[in-house]
Amino acid sequence: MLNFYPGPSKVYPEVRTYLVDAYDEGILNTPHRGEQFVQMSRTVVNSIKRKLNIPQDYYIFFASSATECWEILTQSLTRHKSYHIYNGSFGEKWFEYAQKLRPASEGFKFDINEPMPVSDLQISSDTELICFTQNETSNGTQVSPTTILNLHNRFRDTLIAVDATSSMAGLNLKLIKADIWFASVQKCFGLPPGLAVMACSPRSIFRAKKMAERDHYNSLVPMYEKMLNYQTTHTPNELNIYLLKRMLEDRPFIKGIEQHLTDRAQDLYTFFEQFADFKPLIENEEVRSKTVITLVGNDKLVEDAKKRALHHNIRLGNGYGIWARNTFRIANFPAIEDEEYEELKRFFLHYYA
Repeated sequence: MLNFYPGPSKVYPEVRTYLVDAYDEGILNTPHRGEQFVQMSRTVVNSIKRKLNIPQDYYIFFASSATECWEILTQSLTRHKSYHIYNGSFGEKWFEYAQKLRPASEGFKFDINEPMPVSDLQISSDTELICFTQNETSNGTQVSPTTILNLHNRFRDTLIAVDATSSMAGLNLKLIKADIWFASVQKCFGLPPGLAVMACSPRSIFRAKKMAERDHYNSLVPMYEKMLNYQTTHTPNELNIYLLKRMLEDRPFIKGIEQHLTDRAQDLYTFFEQFADFKPLIENEEVRSKTVITLVGNDKLVEDAKKRALHHNIRLGNGYGIWARNTFRIANFPAIEDEEYEELKRFFLHYYA
């Protein structure tokens, strides 16, 4: 099965070997307070920073999912409200989740074919956290590095948090331009679901200490205190952390990965422009995602393409949210090989050219 679903997506084929090695090395039953885990955690943290170009003074944390990170940040970094900028389902879900915990939280929705309108944002001085999704998996848009820089420059006194679930480990993100970045590993990391990586700036940890919120299972201050010794507040997903360690050891630096994905994304967008029945949902090339290609067409034809592809052992991603029926999505993640995309092209040329 060729899997182009945008998460959980294809895992690196080496994961099969890693799993056997984890069993042989005793990872599956090692104490999470023991030296073996601590050494592994330390190695992973150092590799994440080195391979993904994360500032050395940022702190790395493990959680179960990006959704858990939403909760951690709302509980531990806001007393009153956050401000959410979104153009798709996942950014909106983050906003709605924050409102349940902090009802005063505010949101700003912008168009999928427009860059984030930084100059139009009216964010009050009592806002404690600005939140947005760098790569919106639901519709295939992205927020560019230039836009993130503009947001950082305009609101540099306010903490900024970024959901990078479908771009971290695929794009060379400039983490210094925001305070918190997080992602689940079932997309660009090429690993099974059940683990998230979160990177926090020194000033976000300073805010967390000042708030001193310790009332929850996943409060940030206890997480920080435990990670000073490369441990977690909870029994961690040791297997996935081990898989993360091995994956990082075998992968090139993020700059090379980003270039490959960028070139492949451009090739895919160019390829699909020749079809009359399927077009990119995002018309503005400036805001098109490099890691999730979303194509729009007639409802029946989209459903036909998904079913026909599945019959040929090709799994396309369903549409999401308001685009559920008339779009399908193609993951452009590092674990998927170039030849698999060539097979995908041959399928579409055969049936829809």
